[in-house]
Amino acid sequence: MRADTPRLATDRRLVLKAMLAAGGTLAFDIQIAAAQGAKPNGAASARINAYVAIAADNTVSITSKNPEIGQGVKAMLPMLIAEELDVDWASVKVEQAVADQSRFGEQFAGGSMSTPMNWMPMRQAGATARAMIVAAAAKQWGVPAAQVTTKAGEVIHAATNRRAPYAALAAAAAKEAVPDAATLTLKDPATFTIIGKPVPGPDTPAIVAGKPLFGVDAVLPGMVHAALLTAPVRGATLKSHDAAKALAMPGVRKVLVLRQLGHDDAPVDALAVVADSWWTASEARKVLVAQWDNGGRDQHSNASFAASAKAAFASKPAATIRQEGDVAAAMAKAAKTLSAEYSYPFLSHATLEPQNCTAQFKDGKLELWAPSQMPNEGKDLVAKAFGMSADAVTVNLTRIGGGFGRRLQSDFMIFAGAIAREIPGVPVKLILEREEDFRMDFFRPGGFHKLDAALDANGKLTAFRTHLVTFGAKGAPGRGGELPNDLVPANLVPNADLGMTVLDSNIPLGWLRAPGSNALAFATQAFMDEVASAAGKPLPLFMLDVLGESRLVTPPKIPGVPDIWQPPAFHTGRAASVIREAMKISGWQGAPVTGRGFGFYFSHLGYFAVVADCAQEGDAIKVTRMWVAGDIGSTIINPLNAEQQVRGAMIEGISHVIGGLQVPIAGGQVQVANFDAYPLPRIDVVPPIEISMVRSDFPPTGLGEPALPPAVAAVANAISSLTGKRVRSLPYNA
Repeated sequence: MRADTPRLATDRRLVLKAMLAAGGTLAFDIQIAAAQGAKPNGAASARINAYVAIAADNTVSITSKNPEIGQGVKAMLPMLIAEELDVDWASVKVEQAVADQSRFGEQFAGGSMSTPMNWMPMRQAGATARAMIVAAAAKQWGVPAAQVTTKAGEVIHAATNRRAPYAALAAAAAKEAVPDAATLTLKDPATFTIIGKPVPGPDTPAIVAGKPLFGVDAVLPGMVHAALLTAPVRGATLKSHDAAKALAMPGVRKVLVLRQLGHDDAPVDALAVVADSWWTASEARKVLVAQWDNGGRDQHSNASFAASAKAAFASKPAATIRQEGDVAAAMAKAAKTLSAEYSYPFLSHATLEPQNCTAQFKDGKLELWAPSQMPNEGKDLVAKAFGMSADAVTVNLTRIGGGFGRRLQSDFMIFAGAIAREIPGVPVKLILEREEDFRMDFFRPGGFHKLDAALDANGKLTAFRTHLVTFGAKGAPGRGGELPNDLVPANLVPNADLGMTVLDSNIPLGWLRAPGSNALAFATQAFMDEVASAAGKPLPLFMLDVLGESRLVTPPKIPGVPDIWQPPAFHTGRAASVIREAMKISGWQGAPVTGRGFGFYFSHLGYFAVVADCAQEGDAIKVTRMWVAGDIGSTIINPLNAEQQVRGAMIEGISHVIGGLQVPIAGGQVQVANFDAYPLPRIDVVPPIEISMVRSDFPPTGLGEPALPPAVAAVANAISSLTGKRVRSLPYNA
């Protein structure tokens, strides 16, 4: 795919669940759906399996099992099924699944795993339904199944000139034995009619028309509304409160005390106002009087973090992640050595749709309407929090108005459930005030790096070392704060040393789009730009030298960790291909022009290289053009959505560097309460972006995340080139 506008998930638990789902057998629900009417020939609507139902008019309802957060799975997953089912896309209606692990296996949006975990299973689901329809036709016509073909939702027996729509056979097909997956014949990619074609999202018309789709749009009869008040210092506990003024307001029903709810690693106390309207609940929240016990958490700040990092750099890392060869010896005999320190801030997910959940507790059961990226885990957490069976909790998936990893944490589901349990039989919709949404985020961890490198007389990289000071608890890094042992270029040099020190704080951490990688790419590729300059080469050519010959590089195994959790192998040939392609489409030859930067990174099984140009415009620096080359395997399932994902990643990468995005911490408090202090990128920052996807002979992988990390590095390196001053801390300040 080319367009010009005219590693696996960091969370190893996600990886495990995804890979088990991808490698396990696919279970089918073959119950016949209730008839929705019949054609004159007697064809009845029927559900063939958990994903496919065929109506009497031959329209096909295909269930999309995963949450939709704008990454395009609500089109992509049904496309895979429809292709192998052999129907016209125009006849397909897409339905959103409920959270039901027993029927659909893992259902989550995270780690760019929807494609790799579903590429074969969803195709097999479509092929299975097609095979059952063919078997039913063969029985009715008394012909061998091998002689029956399909095309565009019809079964055909050419020898007798018989044909019938799927609808005429669906009810009988639903009673057929489910074939063994090993007996299925999948389509040759050369014959695809849906996969590889640009398909708009099924929700797009409704979104443009402003129709209710999102969690925040949920409406139930007799519904009440709730708002939360939590402590200014994250993690502080409630000492006392006065709710008299709030309770005196017309329309306010209750003020509830909620204690130590949320995730086990970040529980909070809160006051919840329940009212007849959300506006009333929000206004009543403002007059609540509460006293909080900070418990020493107000000692945390940006200044204290920086001081702790400086002290850590004066000592050895607390933990060793990887050691190869002898870095000290390589440094001692090097022709040149370089050392630099890099840092980046905490970031918020800043979803446009604030965290919300609608809940109803009735007859001992809890039903939720939730924009959750991990609905089944959320169901389990809710059940655990209230001592319920998971079977007593139902989660209806709504479209998600921005996730970026924030909705992998299900705290909002727990709070909504807790409130609903206090008013049985009455549905309640909880929406977090924007201030509370920022305050209760699970932040992308900030970090500090001390990096060292050695070059020999020929300018070859002989040693690489980094000491990451990150955040977490009790010496263990928090979500998104890990240092992987396969970090480029530590996996490509004879002498490497990766170390880490973890700082405690009261700031809860969470995965943000391309977790870990979004920050590590900046620090490592910006430093490599310095090293390349010392070697007398532009960064892309220097990286090609570091990559060497085409080969598969397998990182060392993590002791005591099952194979399925191990980091993925790295293919230097695929990496080199995207670097060369980025150079080609950007016209990069020899030394770069002033204001041009480059970045490469491998994450979430995708290989991406980005070139960015920037220029001074008045008092500001603006990115004027970007080129992107990526390799996510053999197939781009939906080119339209792929382009959208890559463009979004470029825009987000720009915002990390020159958008001013940061979450300062002072006195244990988050110093951001709304978008005025956290300015998301607007359309005027978007440059022309050219995209080229390099096809390789590997199964397709995800695209929601891997394009982002090198974009951050490329923009930072472009600014360094333009200004002559290294960008070593984000966000960039002129």
